[in-house]
Amino acid sequence: MKLLVTGGTGFLGAHLVPKLVAAGHEVRLIGRSKPAGPAFEKAEYVRGDLKDREAVRRALQGVQAVYHLAGLVSFQDKDARRMYELHVDATRELLHDVREAGVQRVILASTSGTIAVSKEERVGTEDDGYPITVVGRWPYYLSKIYEEKLALEYCRKHAIPLVVLNPSLLMGPGDDRLSSTWTVMKFLQGEIPAMPGGGMSFVDARDAADAFVNALTRGEVYGRHLMGVNLTMSDFFHRLERLSGVAAPRLKLPAQVNVLGAKLLERVAKWRGTKPTLDPQEVDIGEHWFWLDASKAEHELGFQARDVHETLHDTVQYLYTRMAPGHLPGTKGRIEGLREGT
Repeated sequence: MKLLVTGGTGFLGAHLVPKLVAAGHEVRLIGRSKPAGPAFEKAEYVRGDLKDREAVRRALQGVQAVYHLAGLVSFQDKDARRMYELHVDATRELLHDVREAGVQRVILASTSGTIAVSKEERVGTEDDGYPITVVGRWPYYLSKIYEEKLALEYCRKHAIPLVVLNPSLLMGPGDDRLSSTWTVMKFLQGEIPAMPGGGMSFVDARDAADAFVNALTRGEVYGRHLMGVNLTMSDFFHRLERLSGVAAPRLKLPAQVNVLGAKLLERVAKWRGTKPTLDPQEVDIGEHWFWLDASKAEHELGFQARDVHETLHDTVQYLYTRMAPGHLPGTKGRIEGLREGT
């Protein structure tokens, strides 16, 4: 098939595009700069972004299916407007053009955070409603809920087959922009002072990419598909400790104290003219539960999660290559790279 991939140079796209090319598909990318790598050399490239309607329309010519991966990951309030513009406004315009181009299928990369988020320990499923009362103060997840609702409503109305995939936090090698693996990087730098009290879910980007490939011909149309494996935050950081030799946080405080402490440190950092090591929103998120049931994705998309040890090992080893020369694990230092975008 001839395919258009938005956000194809991000963490997930870097694993998905080579798989699509290897499967014999004609892949077209749209972006501001041409990506490097053997698989990307075989892909067609259209210069532009999703705000450039003419570039989008050129990119859609002759395309049978669209992978919409483009997104911005940020847990800072200052980026709320940018995330809404990309996840909601740009998606709305993209779907209008998709309809005009006669595209036969759309695969949307959403997030498990549009479904499986709770203040208490529980396992979320695709039957759950949108947790707006929980995530309403987190612009990233709120904008992704709006994007998902918009896409489902529009595609149903205009009979455009749409499959929504909801991977949890992406892990594994290749996160050049630190859009998802920043938690592990901060751990390796010794910048997590207290153990979060919630539960997390994560998915290897390579396993998620396999499910996205399968979504071309499989998956529930107008359905959502959760993907990930569940760990307590304590189990997650202690596994990282065994892999890296960096000590897991020993201090454990009540959730409210953790969040208030992060807000206080943020004020101190602003007074000093520096950037806080942890944003209060990041700390608040770590006190919630993101556990999910991935059985639907396993059945519908053939999703299969590899051993968590392999995923975390490969994540740690890759991030070591991103640390500044001479930087020692477990000490604060400068991160080489961006923590923005997917």
